[in-house]
Amino acid sequence: MKRVPMTLRGAEALRVELKRLKSQDRPNVIKAITEARGHGDLSENAEYHAAREQQGFIEGRIKEIEGKLANAEVIEPGKLPNTGKVIFGAVVQLEDQDSGERVTYQVVGEDEADIRAGRISVSSPIARALVGKSAGEVVDVAAPGGTRSYEILAVRFE
Repeated sequence: MKRVPMTLRGAEALRVELKRLKSQDRPNVIKAITEARGHGDLSENAEYHAAREQQGFIEGRIKEIEGKLANAEVIEPGKLPNTGKVIFGAVVQLEDQDSGERVTYQVVGEDEADIRAGRISVSSPIARALVGKSAGEVVDVAAPGGTRSYEILAVRFE
């Protein structure tokens, strides 16, 4: 199986979700199934079917998270050597060449990506365009609204 890069923060968020699923959500859904069974005929019992569906979702998510954590390659960006090049974990300050707008993104694992928080997936088009580049370089990114050009102003590791 392929190793999946993620930051320490991303791995910890998955561990917290896994703990909640196992210690709270799973016992709650089992309790709901037990209560619904007590209401009689299961073939027409909407509560029972909803609880079973929820149980399937919870068990699927537990398996998914356990698989991701088992294959995780946890990277601490602050401990990476700063070569000046954009790599996984780098925080990159960009300037849009058309609008002059400045944005800052951190390149993170797929599960951690949150554009509103300034975290972009390592597999996103913009991250793929940035990886391997250094401050001062201009990159072109194919975006839904057409190609955008960004100048890399700074690359740092936090």
